[in-house]
Amino acid sequence: MTRFLALLATALPLLAATGPASAASPRTPQVPAGMTAAYAVFDRQAGKVTSHRNVHRRFRSASVVKIMIAIDYLESHKSVPKGDLALLKAMLRVSDDDAATSFWTRGGRGKIIERMARRLRLTDTSPPPANLPGFWGYTSLSALDVVRTYRYLLDQADPKVSGLILGHLRQAGQCGSDGFDQYFGIPRGVARPWAVKQGWSGYGETPPARCKPAATHGSAPAPAPGQVPAAGTTAPARVATTVAAAGPVPDLGHPVLHTTGLVGPGERWIMVLLTAHPAGTTWQRSTGQVTKLAGEVYLSGAR
Repeated sequence: MTRFLALLATALPLLAATGPASAASPRTPQVPAGMTAAYAVFDRQAGKVTSHRNVHRRFRSASVVKIMIAIDYLESHKSVPKGDLALLKAMLRVSDDDAATSFWTRGGRGKIIERMARRLRLTDTSPPPANLPGFWGYTSLSALDVVRTYRYLLDQADPKVSGLILGHLRQAGQCGSDGFDQYFGIPRGVARPWAVKQGWSGYGETPPARCKPAATHGSAPAPAPGQVPAAGTTAPARVATTVAAAGPVPDLGHPVLHTTGLVGPGERWIMVLLTAHPAGTTWQRSTGQVTKLAGEVYLSGAR
């Protein structure tokens, strides 16, 4: 009996040490077969990336590039006409393509991306190919560059610029102006508060079922000043001295679906998930997979 008690006393600390640790360890996000995914979660409080995969892999931007279009426009205009304020609202809240095209054309098309890549020190971002200058959604970017874009807004941009852009992203509507339901990924996979900019391309011009907004949740409140310490402004490991050369459009012929934004209390984390899917993948299948994966990515990095 004494020997049994001695063995039990030795075993109990080991069980206590192994059990909770395995339960607390975040599970690696499971990327579905056939999907190509890149993601990054940046903890603003710790000042580091806490979860990542393929962060330099380039995707075609779809509507995620609208954040850069908005930054470029606002930083080049001391005052903004009411008409352009309305276009910015439509472009950022409901991802209106006509509004984006207006700013894209007036801003010099691909020159916008060249300016943004230099100013924001983006290493993987490049404008659309020269033979497709009007296709802003064919801009190439990476998960890490999207994180850098949000960090610029939060830590370096003029408060008037960041306030307008992030204010709209905090009130992103469920229904895009084209009728697609843009509450996939972060909006349905991560609890509020969040501020999001979504992107999709390759699913046709008409949604399988036109979006009908659910009951209003109310806008997410902005974090209190000083609630989340801004990460340091140390230059990235790979500083962009020149803009990445434009090459073939990434994943052309394959649908892409992206979910990006600020998540968690006080907008502590920047989360970016970029995905490409096999040709012919339906909207319902893609959004379901991306929403599930977004929840896993959040849990893996928000710790």
